[in-house]
Amino acid sequence: MRAHEAGALHGDIGNRGPAWLRTPIDVNSLVPQLWPRHVARGPAGALTAAGLDVRDLAAEFGTPAYVLDEDDLRERCREFRAAFPDADVYYAGKAFLCRAVVRMIAEEGMFLDVCTGGELATALSAGMPPERIGFHGNNKSVAELTRAVDAGVGRIIVDSSTEIDRLSALARERGVRPRVLLRVTVGVEAHTHEFIATAHEDQKFGFSLAGGAAAAAAFRILDEDVLELRGLHSHIGSQIFDASGFEVSARRVLALQAQIRDARGVELPELDLGGGFGIAYTTQDDPASPHDLAKRLRKIVDGECAAENLAVPHLSVEPGRAIVGPAVFTLYEVGTVKDLDGLRTYVSVDGGMSDNIRTALYDASYSATVANRTSAAPPLLARVVGKHCESGDIVVKDEFLPADVQPGDLVAVPGTGAYCRSMASNYNHVPRPPVVAVRDGSARVIVRRETEDDLLALDVG
Repeated sequence: MRAHEAGALHGDIGNRGPAWLRTPIDVNSLVPQLWPRHVARGPAGALTAAGLDVRDLAAEFGTPAYVLDEDDLRERCREFRAAFPDADVYYAGKAFLCRAVVRMIAEEGMFLDVCTGGELATALSAGMPPERIGFHGNNKSVAELTRAVDAGVGRIIVDSSTEIDRLSALARERGVRPRVLLRVTVGVEAHTHEFIATAHEDQKFGFSLAGGAAAAAAFRILDEDVLELRGLHSHIGSQIFDASGFEVSARRVLALQAQIRDARGVELPELDLGGGFGIAYTTQDDPASPHDLAKRLRKIVDGECAAENLAVPHLSVEPGRAIVGPAVFTLYEVGTVKDLDGLRTYVSVDGGMSDNIRTALYDASYSATVANRTSAAPPLLARVVGKHCESGDIVVKDEFLPADVQPGDLVAVPGTGAYCRSMASNYNHVPRPPVVAVRDGSARVIVRRETEDDLLALDVG
């Protein structure tokens, strides 16, 4: 795992790198904020998860494998619900969704956001009450909207004029009045990677506030009175640490709320500020607690409502990464160790960009540790890479591992619960890993490992 203190460097990287790469570290220590809450070093030096030795997990389930700490996930659900007692907390299913996770979050009293027909099918097949489901997406098909309306989902977040047309036609045809929120593009430049910033003007989501499209869409829905407009929705991006973006977003969306009231005499009863709350991937990250997030967001909303002379709407938020991200680590086996003299050491593992595309896609940073043992060897600055035919197939860009890391060692990478299995692929015809849930000393597969037979079953040639 990455640390503020680092040791002797390999090659000349130490003269160029940041401070954390230039002071000694303990390559055997675990930084608690990076790991699931029930992960520790066992007496023999191997990691344990919910009391289970990772060597035993690797032997039983193989590698690579995503290991989910079920109690950690459930605890984070409870913390968000406790922090937002008077709000609706929607788990953002796009972070990671399977039927077992649907049941977990439902049992913890959460709502659920889905954004495709496949996610909706997963939610419904797992028994999620449809009235507790919200349906997102910038290009919902007629078939997807039909299924959502027929299932009775609690709300649909409308994203375009075309979608209003489609949904209104369905509502008239079926004699129903679906509840909708209007997604507003508020023009906030979130401090995050450009591919996961979603509220600036030049992107595909929502109705522009600055251009007047959001107000026009709200007036249309209210005037036609086919759909029930419950409120406004804003989501500024992902992996956000700075609350200033939420403050600007709330100010602008509540100004629209006031504009709607003044023009049509209607105060919309709901407001969704989205999610995107950041987590710790390295020790350089300092995420806020759910309690602190709730306190800041509530202060922002209350202040802006007072300024606009609006009643405080019923609030909802959408944490996904903040719940499942820290609850999972990925377990790999080392295949080769390649020392390029004067450059760096490459530690190749049996997965890579097919099970975690985020480093290649977003230049994301991760931490790692040798998981099957501790070591007295000095630290070695390494790059953990995958097995795929791409030079960008990097799992962890720079990490200190023990200098005696060798083939057969297990390497664990924390913080992989969000957007890793969800965006996993079969690149190079590599089957996707399983998801193994651990709790109270027992383990169960909740998403099985793909096999070569699975891959060939789709090949009709």
